[in-house]
Amino acid sequence: MDLSIGEVARRSGLSVHTLRFYEQEGLFANPVRRLSNGRRIYHEEDLEWLAVCTKLRSSGMALALIRRYVELVRQGPGNEAERLELLRRHEGRVEAQIGELREALDVMRFKVRIYQEHLARGEADRLWNPARPAHENAAPAGDGAADGAADTTDAVVRNGAEDAAVRDGVATG
Repeated sequence: MDLSIGEVARRSGLSVHTLRFYEQEGLFANPVRRLSNGRRIYHEEDLEWLAVCTKLRSSGMALALIRRYVELVRQGPGNEAERLELLRRHEGRVEAQIGELREALDVMRFKVRIYQEHLARGEADRLWNPARPAHENAAPAGDGAADGAADTTDAVVRNGAEDAAVRDGVATG
């Protein structure tokens, strides 16, 4: 069944502009066909390829690598090992990116918990404020780290364990 560019845009979630860009960049596995009046015609397999291409792109694969993959696919049988190697390298980059994102999520969860705890205790004013001098961020005498004296972005999460850093001798949140 022939599909218009508008129908492909609607079904793929990509804009018409993006579809034209992908065509211009040579990112379709099959060349986009045109009617005698110049209108682009797509088929179901183009939608299937766009689903793959979109995931490659959203996972950070460079346009040049997608283009290389498309070139290999277009060449047909005989280069499957090269295609596999290209995909494996990208898989490794995606796995590393996921690891970095998990670490970032751990930090965000830690920070959210600190803010929730301070707000619940009515101690939000004790959160570290970079506009105030460090001595004003410090907890009053007798208050310890358990009270969450200050919040700095120096607090880090390493290997899933929370390590509170120390800034100017004051325990951080």
